[in-house]
Amino acid sequence: MRLEVKDLRKSFGETEVLHGLSFTVESGRALGLLGRNGAGKTTTIRILMDVFRANEGSVTLDGKPFSPKEIGIGYLPEERGLYPKKTVSEQLMYLARLRGMEKNEALSAVKYYLQRMGVEEYANRKLEILSKGNQQKVQLASTLIHNPPVVILDEPFSGLDPVNAQVLKDVIREQIAEKKLVIFSSHQMSYVEEFCNDIVILNHGKAVLSGELQQLKKEFGHNRLILSLNGCNGEQTAEKTADILKGLAYPDGIRKDQVILRLTEEGSKSRVMQALASAELDVELFGDYRPSLNDIFVESAGDES
Repeated sequence: MRLEVKDLRKSFGETEVLHGLSFTVESGRALGLLGRNGAGKTTTIRILMDVFRANEGSVTLDGKPFSPKEIGIGYLPEERGLYPKKTVSEQLMYLARLRGMEKNEALSAVKYYLQRMGVEEYANRKLEILSKGNQQKVQLASTLIHNPPVVILDEPFSGLDPVNAQVLKDVIREQIAEKKLVIFSSHQMSYVEEFCNDIVILNHGKAVLSGELQQLKKEFGHNRLILSLNGCNGEQTAEKTADILKGLAYPDGIRKDQVILRLTEEGSKSRVMQALASAELDVELFGDYRPSLNDIFVESAGDES
């Protein structure tokens, strides 16, 4: 399957919040939909869910107009929406039937997901007595109970401990392996890096960066090196190497104990290495810069303008 979002525009009153947004998602490949608060992620998801319509643009699945009701979406919202006074199995059964499953099919699905999430012992207990982590696992079960081909996950790991997070990781990987179309929205970049092949970063309602994650990392790391000196923080490293590397490279970012260098037209990795060796500096780390997704995100969407 291929979901294509093309030239979406959405206004509330006189304020336009999406400005011609476009991206694509393919089944078996998770897309990270990223952006700061207010960037347009929630608006985009609500358009995909048909909660409201875009003013302009289109959403198609394999070239045909996308209909969430016909296709089926599993949606895990950031704000959880289950019923705390109802038992776990009761509400999973209710939600399964609400999504069109026959009784026996729904019973089987409920049993499977209670076991898969490791919460079968709580089947007949009210949701409110469960820990936050177990409630989150029940929420994910409700998202996937009807085996939807399209899955949208909004901050699925918020507040989870490592053990419960691992269960969710495994289940999400299974969805991707089953060739589901998965959209993953989160501010926790380490999780996005684990699952997502492709990303789109929104800023002020526009896609400021999109593409295959590993390729974007290569592009952001091009002509950049990373350096640290023993006993020095990033600023001290930059100061100590300023004259030594003049004309070859210059600081392009400082971390706690490292400096990122950008090569000049005359510079190269080997020439920088020779200059550092000639100066007899105590080099702790030197090599090609490989940015994390967090680095890419900050560089792409960190401005306030």
